[in-house]
Amino acid sequence: MGNQTFVYVTYIATSPEKLWEALTSPEFTQKYFFGTKVQSDWQEGSEVKYFRGNGELDVFGEVLKSKPNEILTFTWNHVDDSEREKPTVVTFELQQFNETVKLTLLHENLKKEDFFKREDAFMGVNNGWPAIMSNLKSLVETGKTLSPMDI
Repeated sequence: MGNQTFVYVTYIATSPEKLWEALTSPEFTQKYFFGTKVQSDWQEGSEVKYFRGNGELDVFGEVLKSKPNEILTFTWNHVDDSEREKPTVVTFELQQFNETVKLTLLHENLKKEDFFKREDAFMGVNNGWPAIMSNLKSLVETGKTLSPMDI
């Protein structure tokens, strides 16, 4: 059973409304999430699906909590991960500070195998989420994503 948590915090010069849109809109996620599009109506109990750039389903889950511009929690199941007893859970918390939003990402119910000990790869939550969140921050603040990285 997994009981580890990954936490990532960043501060983004934007409004909670714009950041919420970036987190929940397929047009935005495709730009910063390496071609991945999210699909959901973001109502509690609704499905969440992340599709790779080629249209294949990558991640699916269920919305557990949704308070627009404040908090979003949903289960996170990889289609190729059938070994888990229960899904992992992703939470995005948004807290406004003047012209800045503190974005806290929590990824819970993780196993030690979810963490990858190489610095030259995006594998593992400890490498993948920082790349995605950095790309999100760049896109929201500048309108551009980071240059492609070959690691």
